[in-house]
Amino acid sequence: MIVMKFGGSSVANAERIKHVAAIIAAYRDKKPIVVLSAMGDTTDHLLEAADAAVAGSVNIDKIRNLQERTQNELSLTVPEIGTLLDELVRLLTGISMIKELTKRTRDYVVSFGERMSVRMMAAFLNKNGIAAAGYDSWDVGFLSNSCFMSADLEESVWSEIPKHFKAYAAGTDGAVPVVTGFIAHDKDGNITTLGRGGSDLSATMIGAAVGADEIQTWKDVDGIMTGDPRVCRNARMVPEVTYDEAQELATFGAQVLHPRSMIPCRKTGTPVRVKNSYNIKSPGSIIVEKHTAKPNPVCAVTSVKHVTLIDIVSTRMLGASGFLAHIFNQFLKWNISIDVIATSEVSVSLTINCSDDLTGLIQDLERVADVRVKKNKAIVAIICDAAHSSSILAKGFAALAEDGKNVQMISQGASKVNISFLCDEAESDHIIQILHKAYFE
Repeated sequence: MIVMKFGGSSVANAERIKHVAAIIAAYRDKKPIVVLSAMGDTTDHLLEAADAAVAGSVNIDKIRNLQERTQNELSLTVPEIGTLLDELVRLLTGISMIKELTKRTRDYVVSFGERMSVRMMAAFLNKNGIAAAGYDSWDVGFLSNSCFMSADLEESVWSEIPKHFKAYAAGTDGAVPVVTGFIAHDKDGNITTLGRGGSDLSATMIGAAVGADEIQTWKDVDGIMTGDPRVCRNARMVPEVTYDEAQELATFGAQVLHPRSMIPCRKTGTPVRVKNSYNIKSPGSIIVEKHTAKPNPVCAVTSVKHVTLIDIVSTRMLGASGFLAHIFNQFLKWNISIDVIATSEVSVSLTINCSDDLTGLIQDLERVADVRVKKNKAIVAIICDAAHSSSILAKGFAALAEDGKNVQMISQGASKVNISFLCDEAESDHIIQILHKAYFE
């Protein structure tokens, strides 16, 4: 048994749905469980409709047009989608009357994208001779807490999900399950969403719980790449990475799996394969617990932009206990996450990836320190075996020195598979190209 997850761009229109259906058919003998996101920009359009409803206007034309056009192009009639669209109109009408959008109601609104997507795909598969059944995630055991917009799954999912796929695994139910990603129910029956990486989490949770042979996430590249192909023309596929390496890649900008989604498969050791929906014969990249062969010292280079550097210096607190505790408490107070940090006795340099107003945070920090804020920075991450850091840094920094580039802050040691440093955002792509050439070309 395998789990196949397709994102919104993979099912964006009728042509893409036909293509994904062909991929599912090609893997039919492996007993696939399919997890889908909402079609294309549907989630964005649902959020736009919710905001418009708060302002007193109910309009789902963009959403309805996509659903009806896709059905026409696929020669389908899916009554359940019409029922869902009617339900959506009633919900938005209620929002427009009370002029309020709570987190709980927002989750209810965005859930319609995935719920329509699975019904469209299941109907098309059935039309083409592949028995399939669409399921909302709560129909197959997904239960979460009530933290709307970023819910966590309850422990019961580990035992409940396998129950719902037992007949399919045994072969007594031949219909391919097509399941909504991203959404769940809480104990009161309210719809929740699983936050960033929610569809990936849905797929890895199912795969880990049922003991799948592997979890496949389908994208538009051959797999995990040594660099962003849009930046590095000679980027090539990495055949195998570990969970740790994939997690660092995802944290620092690569479009792999959201780090949170790896928790279930790490618990069970279930492999995850990144495949190309435009090149199904490519083996893709596989994410495993440990390397099965000796890897290259450097796995990939990546970057995350729109980073803010905050330098905090306080000679007044030289030798004083609690300096770092005070600093970190201010970030906790303002709910701002820190990415990379470097410290000395009386100074701290750290980065955040945040577009929020920092005025309150800076004022609190300035009570005990001098604070300098520098925006438009980027973090460049070298995903590697940090046990060989000297040779890795020597090769990379020699190439940067030859090009006259200097790094502004470096972090090594916290992760055994990542060396990261800071640079100006404007030169980050060029630095990535220099490093990629040094390590891979």
